[in-house]
Amino acid sequence: MESMGFPLIVQFCLAFGMVGLFWPEKVMPVFELLMFPWFPTYRTVRIHSIGALAMSALLFLTWIIRTH
Repeated sequence: MESMGFPLIVQFCLAFGMVGLFWPEKVMPVFELLMFPWFPTYRTVRIHSIGALAMSALLFLTWIIRTH
């Protein structure tokens, strides 16, 4: 079970990034909660989604390098 933590984080980042790009209106309530004083726009959701996809790719590469 210990070896499933890192791949689970990679999958979470990937899923969050894809949902933010394809359905930003479904992620807006989460960003309203996380970014309380500021109102989230589609641009901020898209930028954070691209960042989550980049983080997923970086974590995936790290995971592959660590296992080999």
